[in-house]
Amino acid sequence: MGKIVLPDIFDYLDSVKYLRDCYEARHAADRWFSYRYIQSKAGIDPGYLFKVFQGSKPLPQKKVALLAELFGLNKRETEYFKVLVLFNRATSNEAIKLYFEKLMSFKEVSLRKITPRQYEYYTKWYYVAIRQILTYYKFSGDYKELASLTVPPITQTQAKKAVVLLRKLGFIKKSTDGTYTVTDRLLTTGDKWHSVAVRQFQKDTVALAGQALDGILKDHRDISTVTVTLSEKGFLEAKERIKQFRREMLELANRQEQPKGAYHINVQLFPIAKKRKGRSA
Repeated sequence: MGKIVLPDIFDYLDSVKYLRDCYEARHAADRWFSYRYIQSKAGIDPGYLFKVFQGSKPLPQKKVALLAELFGLNKRETEYFKVLVLFNRATSNEAIKLYFEKLMSFKEVSLRKITPRQYEYYTKWYYVAIRQILTYYKFSGDYKELASLTVPPITQTQAKKAVVLLRKLGFIKKSTDGTYTVTDRLLTTGDKWHSVAVRQFQKDTVALAGQALDGILKDHRDISTVTVTLSEKGFLEAKERIKQFRREMLELANRQEQPKGAYHINVQLFPIAKKRKGRSA
């Protein structure tokens, strides 16, 4: 019998779904791995376990370590699992935020922080696009083809200018086989950036999103809008959740083994009405 491949717990934000998927994978490979077997190892009544899997009963915290051992989790995976259970049982905003941040700390990605002298990278949207394209496209000097890969397409001159700049900034390098590769998978300015270049880049990406509404098929994009009312506290929480979402997207991108496309993800939160002074009635 070959090795049983269980789901990666770090891909989950739902402890019950993780357990259910693990159980199904083990049971499919070994029919003897049943509710009764789990009872013999972890002391959880089969009827109660069934209700846990259905979402009608909570997973007992004292059984978490036993289940982690049963499914062969290592120390780091077990710690994540313990926090995941607490996250799913949390009811207050403070607790949810606390445990979510702990979960994200297990999945921190390696980011190269751009220095102010490298902010030239953001002066043209296609500099960023070309760099992302070079993470999966074997470019060896055909600027015409490279230019045609951006959406919208750019000129050969612009493509060459982008490659020259990216090499100068150290964001790409030329390999011995003549192809170009990126030096770092992910880049960031950090949260406390101050630059006209970055602000202009953000304006450009917003404009590109507008063009995408008419120029790109709906199945190849996702552009949606929600309008809400928020208190001062709610506004700060919304900003924090957006920050956490960006981290999740970076972590997702970092896990891609064979990327086939480059995408902008714009997240926007801005006022559409003036703040009302004083307390609401």
